[in-house]
Amino acid sequence: EILRCLEGEHNEIKLIIHEKNGGPAAARQTILDHADGEFIAFFDDDDESLQERLTVQSKKIKEYEVKTGASLIACYASGTRLYPNGYEMPIQAISSQGDEILQGNAVADYILFFGKDKKYFYGAGTPSCALMARKSTFDTLGGFDSNFRRVEDLDFAVRLSLAAGYFIGCPEKLFVQHSTHSIDKAGTKNLDAEMALARKHEAYLKSVGQYQYALNWPKIRYHHFNKNYLSLLFELLKLFCVSPKQVTKHFLESAPKRFLHEIKMSKKQRT
Repeated sequence: EILRCLEGEHNEIKLIIHEKNGGPAAARQTILDHADGEFIAFFDDDDESLQERLTVQSKKIKEYEVKTGASLIACYASGTRLYPNGYEMPIQAISSQGDEILQGNAVADYILFFGKDKKYFYGAGTPSCALMARKSTFDTLGGFDSNFRRVEDLDFAVRLSLAAGYFIGCPEKLFVQHSTHSIDKAGTKNLDAEMALARKHEAYLKSVGQYQYALNWPKIRYHHFNKNYLSLLFELLKLFCVSPKQVTKHFLESAPKRFLHEIKMSKKQRT
């Protein structure tokens, strides 16, 4: 009812209601289908966009277009993730540090099988709460895949990457992401979505010899979050037998950061 009132008071507000909840990807696609502006930025119900966000990100895109002549550009903002216990975690935008701009398959490799190149800054990855791009970029890539109820932002980024798109980032903190829980964010749903992402991009993954790794690593993350440590160890050893160097590198780079984050969260809860 609040939104209906606002729609009546402001011509630029357009309220569209789905008769059936189709999840975030379907909602984002509906936005794209009805939008008539040049730039699209997403404001989810658990996020805040700060005052200068649209100005800073649209300017960043325009400047990069003039400088390079590039198209298919996604711009990500830096921000803060706020947890229910008051813990705040800084979110640094992809490509917001260093001189190298992530472009092409590098982002797909990072998302699908943690294929990192040291010359790039991957930051917090490609969350939709930080994303702005031209509507033409979304349209060229076919928008969002409504078959996903989770990781639709990762799927979009993978497709942009494989289409030789550019990923630029703003170092300025332009949003606050509130960490929330919902049925769609339950562990099994996230696991199913991550495995579905690998299956969708099976052809590319097989071409670089990474399909089984991309398909199975999400199981390790799932068992960690659900504290199934014996199952985690079992899956980790299975994958290690196939890709020992890759598993070791992935684990050593990601596990310490995850454990440090959880320690900070725990300390905040005790205080």
